[in-house]
Amino acid sequence: MDIESFREYCLSLPGTTEGMKWEHLCFMIEEKIYVIIAIDEGNSFSIKCNPDEFEELAARDGIAQAYHMAKRQWIQIENLDVLNDKELKSRVADSRAMVLAKLPKKTQAKYA
Repeated sequence: MDIESFREYCLSLPGTTEGMKWEHLCFMIEEKIYVIIAIDEGNSFSIKCNPDEFEELAARDGIAQAYHMAKRQWIQIENLDVLNDKELKSRVADSRAMVLAKLPKKTQAKYA
């Protein structure tokens, strides 16, 4: 998937906004990041993951613990080609859902 298709997909998810933080492009819901991507560094990006899947994901080529993010809860993916389009979209949607689940129930209800 190219960066423009990736951006369009992220923005298609309800409530998603984009912005720049720490010189990285971020996709957020209610100002909480669920994808952070280093456009100037080969499109490596970080997403939230289920801690139960962390070991399995981190063992795969091109995936590692995300720097400066919650240990065992965020993975860094080398580039947009590490995952096929279907898995990439699924993992991004899951990341968004995990971030949304941490927000107040009233906020969650806006996106249900």
